[in-house]
Amino acid sequence: MPERFTHRFRATELAARGGIVAVMARLRTLELPEQIAGDVELALAEAINNVTEHAYREREDGIITVTARLEDKRLVLRISDNGLPMPEGKLPQPKTHDLSGASELPEGGFGWGLIHALTNSVRYDRRAQRNTLSMAFALPGGEDDGALSHTAP
Repeated sequence: MPERFTHRFRATELAARGGIVAVMARLRTLELPEQIAGDVELALAEAINNVTEHAYREREDGIITVTARLEDKRLVLRISDNGLPMPEGKLPQPKTHDLSGASELPEGGFGWGLIHALTNSVRYDRRAQRNTLSMAFALPGGEDDGALSHTAP
């Protein structure tokens, strides 16, 4: 795989599924350990589903761009769109839920916790009417250098 690639697709449920499959097919050429590939796929799917459901909730013309880049023994994924910004312009923090005695799971709030747990770092930026979510994953033999953080700038 080249050290960088970009994949674009429409922000619909069906196209998003195909986009995730296409990105993961390219990433699997890296021969990532199965655990890391699984973490990347879950975080990628959660983030892209958030874009289709929330950033483009009132539009049908949305485009999602995923850029993957290898740098210093880590994989960085950048997901960008020109949909609605994150609430308050900030990266949502993971929610905690008291599930004791619950007969049904509460709706919402699990995705950001999952993204934070699966990545080494995550960052959100909004510039020029464009959202960018950056997620970094440490690869074998590398250490996360903290260039990205779990907080919004």
